[in-house]
Amino acid sequence: MMTKHKIFYENANNMHFIDDNTVDLVVTSPPYPMIEMWDDIFIDCDPSIKDDLESASGKIAFEKMNVILDLVWSEVDRITKPGGIVCINIGDATRTLNKNFSLYPSHQRIIDYFYSKDFFVLPEILWHKQTNAPNKFMGSGMLPVGAYTTLEHEYILIFRKGNKKREFKSADDKDLRRSSAFFWEERNEWFSDIWHGVKGTGQKLSNENLRGRSAAYPFGVPYRLINMFSVKGDTVCDPYLGTGTTSMAAMVAGRNSYGIEIVKDFRDVIECNIIGTSQLVDDGVVGFGNSIICSRLDAHRLFIDDRVSTGKIIKYKNNNYDFPVVSKQEEGIYFNKLESIHKDGAGHFEIKYDVGP
Repeated sequence: MMTKHKIFYENANNMHFIDDNTVDLVVTSPPYPMIEMWDDIFIDCDPSIKDDLESASGKIAFEKMNVILDLVWSEVDRITKPGGIVCINIGDATRTLNKNFSLYPSHQRIIDYFYSKDFFVLPEILWHKQTNAPNKFMGSGMLPVGAYTTLEHEYILIFRKGNKKREFKSADDKDLRRSSAFFWEERNEWFSDIWHGVKGTGQKLSNENLRGRSAAYPFGVPYRLINMFSVKGDTVCDPYLGTGTTSMAAMVAGRNSYGIEIVKDFRDVIECNIIGTSQLVDDGVVGFGNSIICSRLDAHRLFIDDRVSTGKIIKYKNNNYDFPVVSKQEEGIYFNKLESIHKDGAGHFEIKYDVGP
């Protein structure tokens, strides 16, 4: 088994290097409109946004920022297969302009865009990111009526292109789907509409400019989504790749991927993360990925041990690992471990996996 991964350092509003209707799943987190750390990115695309912010025209600036994102969403529409899934991690913004405090609902603006196209809006996920920072209280603190609720969550918006669900008709397709399944207990956690405690490896960026332009989500977010909404061998795309987290998650999950990142300074970070000796992991995606796989298997064994200890009967057994599973749909699960990585030209990588049982 082998997967291929291509990273392009270009503007995602013109993904000419990806053919129409070829991507099974998009997983991304764009710059958030009206969050100050990303102002410069939007102003570089439309300098008039700076004037809008300085004149406290927040609604106008917010819409112009989203129009810039719309160019990328249009490309996402073009490259995604009918029946394919798009997952977008986005946070709303709060901002004070000319002493007026307001919410800027980016998640709703993105929903409106995809709703206007040939996409069906699926139930979203609230990713809970509680903070205990001493300055978490906004407005008048403990005094009514000028106190404001704090934003302790982000959204993972989920869309399906077209009204036809993906089908798995042939015997090989059905086997691939069964092999790509997840455990019963994972399903219960992952498909909840509220995610608590999603953890990932922290990122230590020595370049201050990159720190100011990166707010990458933890590995667990794209890894979950890729396992939830694709099968092995599918193609995943992230038009805002950042430090490369989505591509790494696709590698670990046995999917192909495209990553697009306009900030060329991220190149060394991304490639070091994948090859090794990086800020994210020391042994590259091969060692890191296999540790993730082992953790999932160990967690399942502990879950089964606990379930058995409470007297619950387990009726089924996984055919590849010879351990109990709760449902018949888990009998074919197999995680292909990563064996090697080969860099095949600038930004092109091939991952080789074990062939399975």
